[in-house]
Amino acid sequence: MAKALVIVESPAKAKTINKYLGRDFKVVASMGHVRDLPKSKLGVDVDDGFAPAYEVIASRKKVLRELKDAAQKVKEIFVATDPDREGEAIGWHVAQELSALKGAKTRAIHRLMFNEITKKAVNEALKHPGHIDRRMVDAQQARRVLDRLVGYKISPLLWDKVRRGLSAGRVQSVALKLVCDREAEIQAFKAEEYWYVFARLAGALPPEFQARLVKKGGSTLKIGTEAEAKAALADLSRATYTVTAVTTKERKKSPVPPYITSKLQQASRFPVKKTMMIAQQLYEGVELPGEGAVGLITYMRTDSTRVSDEALAEVRGFIGQRYGQDSLPAKPIYYRAKKDAQDAHEAIRPTSTAYEPDRVRRHLTADQYYLYRLIWNRFVASQMTPATFDETTVEIGAGDYTFRAKGSVPKFPGWLAVYGADAADTAAAPAPDPSGGEPDEENGASVLPPLEEGQRLDLRDLRPEQKFTQPPPRYSEATLVKALEENGIGRPSTYASIIGVLQAREYVNKTEGRFKPTMLGRILVTRLLSPSFDDILDLEYTAKMEEQLDEIENGRADYRSTLESFYEKFEKDLAKAKGVMPNLKEGEPTDETCEKCGSPMVTKAGRFGLFLACSAYPDCENTRELEKPEPGTEDIEETCENCGRPMVVKRGRFGPFLACTGYPECKTTRKLISTKQGVTAARPDQVLDEKCPRCGANLVVKHGRFGEFTACSNYPTCKYVKLKATGVKCPKDGGDIVERKSRRGKVFFGCSNYPDCDFTLWNRPVDEKCPDCGAPFLVEKTTKRHGRQLLCQNEACSYVRSEELTAV
Repeated sequence: MAKALVIVESPAKAKTINKYLGRDFKVVASMGHVRDLPKSKLGVDVDDGFAPAYEVIASRKKVLRELKDAAQKVKEIFVATDPDREGEAIGWHVAQELSALKGAKTRAIHRLMFNEITKKAVNEALKHPGHIDRRMVDAQQARRVLDRLVGYKISPLLWDKVRRGLSAGRVQSVALKLVCDREAEIQAFKAEEYWYVFARLAGALPPEFQARLVKKGGSTLKIGTEAEAKAALADLSRATYTVTAVTTKERKKSPVPPYITSKLQQASRFPVKKTMMIAQQLYEGVELPGEGAVGLITYMRTDSTRVSDEALAEVRGFIGQRYGQDSLPAKPIYYRAKKDAQDAHEAIRPTSTAYEPDRVRRHLTADQYYLYRLIWNRFVASQMTPATFDETTVEIGAGDYTFRAKGSVPKFPGWLAVYGADAADTAAAPAPDPSGGEPDEENGASVLPPLEEGQRLDLRDLRPEQKFTQPPPRYSEATLVKALEENGIGRPSTYASIIGVLQAREYVNKTEGRFKPTMLGRILVTRLLSPSFDDILDLEYTAKMEEQLDEIENGRADYRSTLESFYEKFEKDLAKAKGVMPNLKEGEPTDETCEKCGSPMVTKAGRFGLFLACSAYPDCENTRELEKPEPGTEDIEETCENCGRPMVVKRGRFGPFLACTGYPECKTTRKLISTKQGVTAARPDQVLDEKCPRCGANLVVKHGRFGEFTACSNYPTCKYVKLKATGVKCPKDGGDIVERKSRRGKVFFGCSNYPDCDFTLWNRPVDEKCPDCGAPFLVEKTTKRHGRQLLCQNEACSYVRSEELTAV
């Protein structure tokens, strides 16, 4: 029987740790937080020191009962939740609940802290148990209460003035302002024309090379118009080209530090949320043959580049053995942490160099392997010597003009031998220089022939190239995380949730991987929040608030006084907002006029965002899109195939679509499809000769959210949908098993007599009897490891057939 209870957050983590501990320990998972502020009310007593009123989360009541039962059977309890504020708070809430049990005074509660889930780290933590850090708990609680005050005080105001479902979180509002400010910069941007002139030249020996025009008369040359470019070309076509200077020097490129959370999120090809989910899996443990569950990386929520001396010694030994002593610096490399780093944990690194990516690859999913390889390569590269290049710069005189060419030859790969491909994948493309300066040294370099001063060159070609200055790009997930980090907004554990809320609340749309604020998002920032809550939208104010939370954790600030100083001004701003915030439910006047009746149009909020509506409603029901048309939809001219009236672009829950102007008499809609040639309308429903078995109307091929399907043309009067048959009969009632799709578009298989029959399968049925047990059909399953397999659906039968395996 176990003598001690170890509490963690997740079953995966519990499974890994359980392997390292003996029979004297029982490891259980709390499944995350067991207590939180109530959903139905504020849950914070602002008159009593901002005391929170926690309650047990409904879905955790059963888990908590099991924890309490297990706790009453042991003498010691170890809280081994994640080593950050959130983990500390989870552990504190569990400890609070367990402390109320009978005999709790005789039962010690300890805190285990480890940065990696390995046998050595866990056993070392058991030798030096600590106590739950109340200052970390207070810091987490202060963040939670701050967010609750802002959310539960401002959101009802937005519901009253705009519509239900809106929210104005403390940090998400600042992130939204960053996105809106960038959009404003893009809209205000005016492109300026500029020109480059390139010369293709040849020396005595190959290869030919390209040089760019950079100077005239010793001064930097800026070519702004086509006329200026043609004038320069006319002069250059008659000029003699001579090498005026050749400079060769060695350039070093130093290695980069191991990943911190934000840098990993920026480098990964996955969305931020998915990156952190996969990193959590690698941290909590992956099953390896002969070893069981093994934690492959250290804790993934960190802002520190610090690495333990033991890990440094191990990786240096690996580098010397694998890449040679030339790739190993004389001393370990220590990286300076950023100014406001909490430095609570090490950088993200592999737990051991013994687990090389290719060694464990077959035990990882493709996504896990990609991220683990990225972390591994970055860590190993961070302790290697710099890469060196021989860089040559050549200047060529052509009359009064000067051309410049650069060549770079790798001399020693250094750390790029490990991280070079990853660095290229994650590097941002350099922006063009409108001033006519030099292109990026590394990306603009090429191979040059042997050249010397005074050497005459042959002109092969002159090529002008027109360019335009570009607006700043919209934020991607990676660049938004970078902006939040640089401005001190949020912390490693909060970036994913901030971005998730912006998308879930429909404040931003993601177009080609980049965020564009919706009209609702822009109005929320510029007209609803900004006039009254300028401090909540202020970057410096929010960053200072983050610093105050750090101060609480470090013991240099007090929970109560921090919240009091915030709430004093916030309460005044809230009262002001109730009077000045525009009421979009009633409609805000605009300069637009209704084209149907001539009445003024007003801005209103609807289910799918803001729109223009006639103020004469209900006498006039005219409405108009407030958003600008989606790019590429302005020139779409389509006619309704059912009534002949023109169709217009409308916006719905899933984006823009075509709708008949005869609505509500005609409810015809058509999907818009993005192609390489632009945005086009989906073809009209194809009428089939086949009749609906329910009402006798013709069936038509429709185009839905998840592709084509066949349905009755008499929709919505008749809602018959023809489903794709599999040729297999339902074992319950003899109906056909047909292909269906879930609400999220995932394919599954069920009986055609649903809802009278609820038989379902996730795997495709195959009309073939099981040779072992005689079951009426087999199911098809395809995996990366085993390929296509046919299995028996009967749980008592183990029949399997695949390309690699014979019948078992």
